Amino acid sequence: MAKTTQTKNKPKAKGDGAKKAAPAGPPRQPGVERRKNHPLRAKNGHLSVLLTNTVPHLGAPGDLVKVRPGFARNYLLPQGLATFATPHNLRVVEKHRERLRALEAARRADLMALAAQIAQRSLTIEANANEEGHLYGSVNADQIAGALKTEGFPIATENVRIEGPLKELGLYTIKLHLGQDVDTEVKLWVVPTHTEEAAS
Repeated sequence: MAKTTQTKNKPKAKGDGAKKAAPAGPPRQPGVERRKNHPLRAKNGHLSVLLTNTVPHLGAPGDLVKVRPGFARNYLLPQGLATFATPHNLRVVEKHRERLRALEAARRADLMALAAQIAQRSLTIEANANEEGHLYGSVNADQIAGALKTEGFPIATENVRIEGPLKELGLYTIKLHLGQDVDTEVKLWVVPTHTEEAAS
């Protein structure tokens, strides 16, 4: 009889344990909710975060990257370099990317219009040259950019693509890279100065 009593008590002990486990559920709920709001962990244990600043060797602002949880918690998040990839944050980033795409499209349209205007124009630069047409000096990218600015085109020296300084009189086709994937060309006349023309 004592044995049967002990066996009956064992299920009760299990029942008591089950009752004790039930109240332990609610305290875990906040953690579960946090995990739902946080990015999903990859199978390899990495954490998905959204970069808010450029991080060398990792990505640019708006990039969704997977990093080790410790790296995210101890460095990226405290430094404000990243945020959790919650659905809300992902929507915010996507809207921001749409705005950037719209701005880039508008910028490209402006560059295309500028390229078309430049292609219809020709430049003239005067330079000292001998009778054979060789320049005493040379015409470089800085002078070409200056001539374009004089004509009202906002072109910097780095936009001008020439293999080297021009050292002879004549007609040249100068390639220009305006930005993004927009390129154009402009005709450039290198002519002798008026003083030499008057002397001859």
